[in-house]
This record gives sequence, structure tokens and C-alpha cells, in this order.
Amino acid sequence: MATNVDEITINYSEDNQLIVKELDKVILSKGAWTTIIFRYQELNRAKGEYGPEKFTIRRYQKVDGTYRPKSKFNISSQAQAQKIVEALKGWIE
Repeated sequence: MATNVDEITINYSEDNQLIVKELDKVILSKGAWTTIIFRYQELNRAKGEYGPEKFTIRRYQKVDGTYRPKSKFNISSQAQAQKIVEALKGWIE
């Protein structure tokens, strides 16, 4: 478990093979509740290569000095990500 928000990652390995590869992250908020958006790829085990980029927004709560995952929203495609961006732009511009 991470004790510092900068240590939080979604990299995931099994049998010394990286299954979920974090490409980037942006910390949206820090504190007792932290929100991070990640850009990542998942390994297609059949092909032995990483698939298309995906995105996920995750919330963590700091409890007893460590950050614990509390909720997540997976953005399934670049098209869905674009629709989210357009909706947010429409609301804040």
C-alpha cells in the first residue's frame, strides 16, 4: 500500500509479467481523499502485446497512513473519453 500519493500506481504484474501497464497519471486532488486519472494499457495474453490505451479515474482514501482504493470509473474507449471531454467543456466554458 502506498503511503504517499505519488507512489500510487495501477501497474499490475503476474508471474513477473506486466499485465496492466501504467502510461501516465494526473493527480486531480490530494488529501485524505485523493482522485487520480490514469492512462494505461492491458496485455493481450493471446497475442503477447498490449492493447489500445484506456483510462480510469480512481479515488483513494488515506486510512492509518496508507492510501486504499475506494472507487473507480473505467473509460472504455477513446471515443467515450472524447465524449466526456466534450460534455465537461460544454459545462465549464
